[in-house]
Amino acid sequence: MPPRTVLFLGGSGTISWWCVKRALELGFDVSVLNRGLSNLRALPDAVHLLRADMDDTAALQNALAQAGKNFDVVADFLSFDAARLRRNIDIFEGHTGQYIFISTASAYQKPVARLPITESTPLCNPFWQYSRDKIACEELLLAALRERAFPATIVRPSHTYDAAKLPNRGGWTDIARLRAGKPVVVLGDGTSLWTLTHASDFAYCFAALLGDRRAIGEAFHITGDEVLPWDAIYTQMARAAGVDKPRLVHVASETIAKEIPEKEGDLLGDKSHSVIFDNTKVRAIATGFVQRIPFAAGARQIIEFHDRHPERQFFDATLDAAFDRLIARS
Repeated sequence: MPPRTVLFLGGSGTISWWCVKRALELGFDVSVLNRGLSNLRALPDAVHLLRADMDDTAALQNALAQAGKNFDVVADFLSFDAARLRRNIDIFEGHTGQYIFISTASAYQKPVARLPITESTPLCNPFWQYSRDKIACEELLLAALRERAFPATIVRPSHTYDAAKLPNRGGWTDIARLRAGKPVVVLGDGTSLWTLTHASDFAYCFAALLGDRRAIGEAFHITGDEVLPWDAIYTQMARAAGVDKPRLVHVASETIAKEIPEKEGDLLGDKSHSVIFDNTKVRAIATGFVQRIPFAAGARQIIEFHDRHPERQFFDATLDAAFDRLIARS
C-alpha cells in the first residue's frame, strides 16, 4: 500500500515546519505548498515542494495540477480570513479525505468565564480582529461540513514557540535590556497564568490527527500541560540569558496597549487573560503524549539559537523607547 499523502499549505512556519517533520517520521508522503522564500527553516529533502503565492489563485491551481490534485489530507496553515478559506474549500472539495484548518485558541471567549478551557468553550473575542477572522473561518467550515459533507477538522494552537521564535512580547529587545541590566515590562501584575507549548510537542499531537476519521467534523486545541505565571516566564528567559536577578516592572495591559497600539489585540484579546487548557479530547487520539520540553528547557534553546545566530537578534529601538516611557511612569 502506498504511503498516505498530505499537503501542507505553509510548512516553513514555527508550527508547520515541525508538523511537516513529524508527518515524515510517521511515513507520510509530504508535499508543501508555499512561496519557497523562507531561509530560516529549511524543509527536509524528502518533501515535495510546490511553489505558489496563496494570493494567486491561478498559480495555486497550476501548482496543484502539476503535482496531482488529490491528497489524503490537506493541512491549511495559511488561511486567515473567510474569503481565502472559501476559495480553498472550492478547490479541494472532492480532492481530499480530510481538510485540517489551523485556527487559534485566542478565539475562545474573552474574558474567560470558566477554566479549564475545553473545545466547547464559546468562541467570542471582541478585542482582536485576528481571532474574529479565525472564528468566521471556523463557521464557514462547519457550514461546509453540514451542507456539503466537506471533511473538515479544526485545530486551535495556543502560544507555540521554538528555538527561533521568542515568546515574550518584546522579543530580543527584552533580552538585550535584561543583559544590559535594564528592567523589562511584564503585563499586569505578573501572576496571570499562561501556557507555552514547544512546536515539536504540538506537532506530536497534530500528526496523530492526520487521516484519522475520528477527527472529521471535530475541533481540537493542542497545548502542553505546563502552566506558568508571566513573572516565571520572564524569569526563566532571563536565567537562560545569564541574568539571575531580572528587574521586572509590572504594567497594566491596557496601559501597554495605549503606549504600543499595535500590541492591543494580542494583549487585550489574548495574553492578559489567564488560560488553562483541558487537552483530554486530542489525547484520546494522540495517546501516550507527554510534554517533552518544559519552558525552562525551551528558553535555553531560544537563547542558544540566537547567540549562535546574531543576525536573528532583532533589536527594536522604537519598542525599547516605549518600554522606557512605560517604566518611567510606573
